[in-house]
Amino acid sequence: MRLIVSAMTDQGLVRPNNEDNFYIAEEKGILVVADGMGGHASGEVASKMAIDIIRDSFEGESGESEPIIGKYNDDYSETTNRIGSAIRLANMAIYEASQNDPRWQGMGTTLAAVIVNNKRLSIAHVGDSRVYLIRAGDIAQLTDDHTLVYEQVKREIMTKEEADVSEMKNLLTRAVGIRPDVEVDLDELTLADGDILVLCTDGLSSMVTDDDILSVVTSIGDPSAACERLIDTANDNGGQDNITVIVASMKKSNWLSSLFKLFEWFRR
Repeated sequence: MRLIVSAMTDQGLVRPNNEDNFYIAEEKGILVVADGMGGHASGEVASKMAIDIIRDSFEGESGESEPIIGKYNDDYSETTNRIGSAIRLANMAIYEASQNDPRWQGMGTTLAAVIVNNKRLSIAHVGDSRVYLIRAGDIAQLTDDHTLVYEQVKREIMTKEEADVSEMKNLLTRAVGIRPDVEVDLDELTLADGDILVLCTDGLSSMVTDDDILSVVTSIGDPSAACERLIDTANDNGGQDNITVIVASMKKSNWLSSLFKLFEWFRR
């Protein structure tokens, strides 16, 4: 399975600075978005810390597995547990930093991360940044928003349509760095050729409907152009928040690319 990825972030039209961050490692199949929160630009500090820690957790591999932080979940693979562990490590670091520097008190970040390993997708997330799967003309949200209104939707107290226009839709029930420990939601599924992943902060999902995300991504074959169009659409609809989006297409590796890789290996 070949991964074709593009990512883009934008300040939007209202916020004084951009507190979003993202990380992509196409060759390792790692995709991450983070949406910081906190006054005096401390949200930007939190989201960058989270991204840097996750990046270092996987780029600094020495061939030996790092100890898992938190309880190992036997329902999921080593890869999925490792991304969850990296988020817990980020939570510890951000929380400690916020306790030691008054400028950063109360800072935190949402985080949505995936790793594509062959056809297997590992998902880990906290907060209301989202992971979508587009398959066969449909779009499905793979993550649950950790917000007050989404909890009410799950309990059937409120409809999704009511939640989308609620004044409380941005009230988080969970975020990275605001408490000593954090619960990280994990999931896995099998990908197919032609699947498209979209990771985004709520600056996109609050401004652009799921159906419009689907329409943009499926009508534009290029992930880079799709990212640009999605951000433009969010800004056209008001741009009330920072906007970050990653679009990743799954393509089956053909025999020519495999042959080229084999040729490159023999040249070493």
